[in-house]
Amino acid sequence: MNLITQKKAFKLILVTGFIFFQLVSTALASSDLSGLSLIPKPVSVISAAGNFTLTTKSTIIISDQRTELKHIGTYLAGKLSPATGFGMAVKTSAEKQSAGNIYLSIGSKDNKLGDEGYQISIKGGLINLTANKPAGLFNGIQTLRQLFPAKIESSSPQAGPWQIPAGTIRDYPEYSYRGAMLDVARHFFQVNDVKRYIDLIAIYKLNVLHLHLSDDQGWRIEIKKWPKLTSIGGSSQVGGEKGGFYTQEQYSDIVKYAAERNILIIPEIDMPGHTNACLASYPELNCNGKATELYSGTEVGFTSLCTSKELTYQFISDVFGELAAITPGPYLHIGGDESHVTKLEDYIPFVNRVQEIVGKLGKKVIGWDEIALSTLRPNSCVQYWAKGENAALGVKQGAKVLMSPAANAYLDMKYDSTSLLGLFWAGFIEVDKSYNWDPATLVPGVSKENILGVEAPVWTETITNMKELEQMVFPRIIGIADLAWRSSTSGNWNEYKVRLGNQAERLKTLNINYYQSKLVPWK
Repeated sequence: MNLITQKKAFKLILVTGFIFFQLVSTALASSDLSGLSLIPKPVSVISAAGNFTLTTKSTIIISDQRTELKHIGTYLAGKLSPATGFGMAVKTSAEKQSAGNIYLSIGSKDNKLGDEGYQISIKGGLINLTANKPAGLFNGIQTLRQLFPAKIESSSPQAGPWQIPAGTIRDYPEYSYRGAMLDVARHFFQVNDVKRYIDLIAIYKLNVLHLHLSDDQGWRIEIKKWPKLTSIGGSSQVGGEKGGFYTQEQYSDIVKYAAERNILIIPEIDMPGHTNACLASYPELNCNGKATELYSGTEVGFTSLCTSKELTYQFISDVFGELAAITPGPYLHIGGDESHVTKLEDYIPFVNRVQEIVGKLGKKVIGWDEIALSTLRPNSCVQYWAKGENAALGVKQGAKVLMSPAANAYLDMKYDSTSLLGLFWAGFIEVDKSYNWDPATLVPGVSKENILGVEAPVWTETITNMKELEQMVFPRIIGIADLAWRSSTSGNWNEYKVRLGNQAERLKTLNINYYQSKLVPWK
């Protein structure tokens, strides 16, 4: 063998050895439960020998016939059946547990798990998923989805095998409120778009969707006592295109769809500013009695309801009364931000009275951090977005704080100077910046016990459709979900970015138009 041939042979051995090493490493990682990249990161993952294999004989077994259990079992079957082609059945059974099946049960009586925690035990070739409440079981199913290969998310049959390494996962969230906000006022999003957004955020265990239903550019919810709000105020949006609105039946359908995915809908009617759409619809809500022109621009702070008119408060009572009747959750969002043309001496009594209206409806108030300037009612919540001193003032009044810092959590901000979509008044927000912050230490005077939770808003001045929305939201919202779930001591960007990079195939399979940040080692 000549020297050239020897060199070629040696190079072939090196290449073959490297490939073999990678295959072995991949196999070892996939056979170790603790080696899987889960988001949010669970509290505890303990690996064990063995695995679970999903086959054509596998069945989802629920412990009893409660409606919640049957729904969750059916939901899981719907997620596993398309890619596997197995047509998963959901049954109850008193027989001895057997390999290949997935067992779901509620009522573990493990206080540490709380209402949203769960335990997954993969042992003896079967899976036991247990929780105290249906919400915990639903969260466990989202983890179960990530334990399978990413192609489990496919809508058409894929080749197996469908295996999960053995072990035990115990998990529960740090914050009970883990939310996203969608602005449907600047640009309107159809019901099916909202439902897709709900499905996508549910994967990462977010449990609130705050809908920004009114602004200067459009009014998006039917109010039967004030029909011009939608016939006139709902007709416009940014850019001058035709707007749209949700009927109360459509809104109720969204609420039901979200509830089935462990997501609470919180509606927002912004006031006294951000109100041009309703002022254009009903001139009597203006102090001068004249209708404004419909607005399709993006400026803020130039409108206000007439706070001195009694009719204004009848209007608010009617609007929130109809919304409260179709919103089963405990919160109504009253807005309150950027009311630049409302004098402070008018703003404070206005917010105080609106809080009374909401309280009489049996609901709790959430408002942007400016509402802390008023006298807050018990159980009110201040949503911090701009001024830390407002959040701290809310805490002094006994209010909870919802953390949505614009410089970290506003998902409509550009990633960097090359981003085609988005704004940058709060700065550029790359994927690391949206992840690298701690809600419990961000604002002086606001500590963990004062915080209701975390929410990531996305405003739609520059966002016109779902593909654009996904580009701005993903992957940053995944990081928000991780930090809202995990304890404040467990966040580590260098560790997280690897887990995020390993989500690439799953995101592609789900057809999410995500931003491929260069800071992330996408796999």
